[in-house]
Amino acid sequence: MPHFVIDCSKNILNKKSPEEIIQKVYDSAESTNLFDKGDIKVRINPYKYYTIGNSKDDFIHIFANIMEGRTVSQKKNLSESIIADLKIMFPDVPIISINIRDFEKATYCNKSMIE
Repeated sequence: MPHFVIDCSKNILNKKSPEEIIQKVYDSAESTNLFDKGDIKVRINPYKYYTIGNSKDDFIHIFANIMEGRTVSQKKNLSESIIADLKIMFPDVPIISINIRDFEKATYCNKSMIE
C-alpha cells in the first residue's frame, strides 16, 4: 500500500541508477517493519527544469503516502531511516528530504475493492 514518490534533479541519475535509488528507498522502508512484504511501491521523477532557492543544486525529495494508523514515532523512524540511507548514498547532495502523508482508510479505494 505505501507509495514512495521520489522527485529529484535529473543529475541525480548520473550519480546512481534509478534502479539503485528505488531499491535503496524500498529496502529502507521495508527495514522498518511497518509494511507487509511486497506491498511497498516506489517510483522516481527526475526533473530537468527546477529551481531550489534560485539555484540548480541537486535535490532529492520523497513524498511518502501511507495508510493511516501509524504513530508519529513510527513515521519519524521511517523518515529518518530513508534519509540516513540516502545521505550515505549521496554524501554530496545538499538537499535530501521526505514528508509523510496519511491515506484515510474511509476514502481510499482501488480496483480490487470494487465488485
